[in-house]
Amino acid sequence: MSRDDRTYRALWRWHFCAGLFVLPFIMVLSITGSIYLFKPQIDRWEERAFVDLGSANAVSADAQLAAAAARNPGLRFNGYRLPRPEGDAAMIAFAMPNGDERQVFVSPQGKVLGALDRNERISETVARIHGTLLLGEWGDRLVELAASWTIVMILTGLYMWWPRPLRAAGTLWPRLHLRGRPLLKDLHRVAGFWIAGLVLVMLASGLPWAGAWGSAFKWAREELHLIDGPQDWTIGVDGGHAGHHGAMPMAQPPHPAPAPGIPLAAFVERAAAEHMAFPVTVIPPHGTGRFGPPTGNVWTAKSDPQNRPLGRQVTFDPVTGGEVGRKGFADQHVIDRIVNTGVAWHEGQLFGWANQLIGVLTALTLIGISLAGVWMWLKRRPQGAWGAPVRTGRALPRWTMAAAVALALLLPLFGLSLLLVVAVESLVRLRGRHEVSPQLTS
Repeated sequence: MSRDDRTYRALWRWHFCAGLFVLPFIMVLSITGSIYLFKPQIDRWEERAFVDLGSANAVSADAQLAAAAARNPGLRFNGYRLPRPEGDAAMIAFAMPNGDERQVFVSPQGKVLGALDRNERISETVARIHGTLLLGEWGDRLVELAASWTIVMILTGLYMWWPRPLRAAGTLWPRLHLRGRPLLKDLHRVAGFWIAGLVLVMLASGLPWAGAWGSAFKWAREELHLIDGPQDWTIGVDGGHAGHHGAMPMAQPPHPAPAPGIPLAAFVERAAAEHMAFPVTVIPPHGTGRFGPPTGNVWTAKSDPQNRPLGRQVTFDPVTGGEVGRKGFADQHVIDRIVNTGVAWHEGQLFGWANQLIGVLTALTLIGISLAGVWMWLKRRPQGAWGAPVRTGRALPRWTMAAAVALALLLPLFGLSLLLVVAVESLVRLRGRHEVSPQLTS
C-alpha cells in the first residue's frame, strides 16, 4: 500500500468515525438552526395580537409604564421597547425574581394587552435546544464537541473529495447516469464540496459563544489585553442564540419605575429621533433592559438588531437629558466587528431573506449528505460487522500529525477528546497483543 493510500484510508477512518458521532447532533442543530433563522418572522407572528392598534388617543410612554407596573407589582422596570411602526404596542420589560424577563405589551392608548415571559417564547425555546440540547452546561459542551468534530469531518472530507486523477464529473457535478451506491457517493462528494465552506463559516461563527472555546477567547481578549472594553455577547449556558445580545437580566430589588427626574417619554422621543434599527430599547439608569449588563447611571437608547452591524446606542444624562455618549459598529475593535458580522451571518440576518435561504439550504444539504453517508455505510457494511475503514497501523505523513495538533490547539474540546480516543485505541491494541502472545509462546 502506497503512502498516499495509507493517508487516504486513515483520514477516511477519521471522517467515518466523526460522521457517525456527529450525525444526531447535525440533525438537531440543523433543524433548530433553520427554524431560528426566521426569528424575526416568528417573533412578529407571536406578537400578532399587539400590532396595528392605531395611534388615536395615544398616551405617553410614562402612562404606558404606569399601566404595566400596576399589573406587575414588585418587578423592576428594565426597558421600554419602541413600537416598530406607529400604532403597534410598546413592549415594557420587567426583571423577574428568577432572572427571567417579563415582556408586557401596552397599546398606544395605555391598555395592557398581554405579557410573554422571555424564556417561554418560541425562538428562545428553539435557541436553548440549539445551544444546550436542554441539558444545561453539559449540553453546551456536547454541542461544542459535536461542532468541533464536524469541522474535522468537513476537512477530512475535503481531502477525500480531491479527485485522483483530476476530473470534473463526479467532483464538481454528480454523474446522474450512475445507480445505487456509486450515485450516492457522487452526490455525497459533490454536495459536500459545495457546502463545505458555508458549513465551516457557520461553525466557526458559532464558536465565540461556546463554553470552552468562548471562555478561552474571552480570557485571551481580557488578560492579554488584545481588545479594550467588554464584549457584547455571552458564552456558555447563557450564550447560544439566546445570548448573542448579552446576558439574561439578573434579579434586581423591586423598583417599578425609574427615579424621579426627566420622564421616560423624553428619552423615548430622543430614541425615536435617532431612527435606529428595530428593536430599539430605552433602558433606565442601572437597568439591563433586554440586553446586556447594567448600564450605569445613564439612560440608554440601544438598537440591537440581529444584523449586528446596524446596532448602535446613545446614552443620556439622567438629570440634564444631554447626550453623554454614542457608540456604533464602527467604534468596535476589528476582532469584535468580525465576530459580530459572523453572528449576523450565523443567524441569517446579515443580508436579509437571501441569508436565510442560504442558511436553510446549507442545513438541509448537510442533513442530506449525512444521511447519504450512513446509507452508503449500511450498504457496504458486512453483516454482523462494524464495517469501519481498516486502520493501517503505519506511520502517517508529518503534515497530518501537524494538522491534528493545530486543530487540537484551536478546538480545545476536540483536543481533549482526541487524547481520549488515542488512549482508548492504545489500550485496545495493548490488550490484543496480550491475548495473542500466549498462542505464540505455546
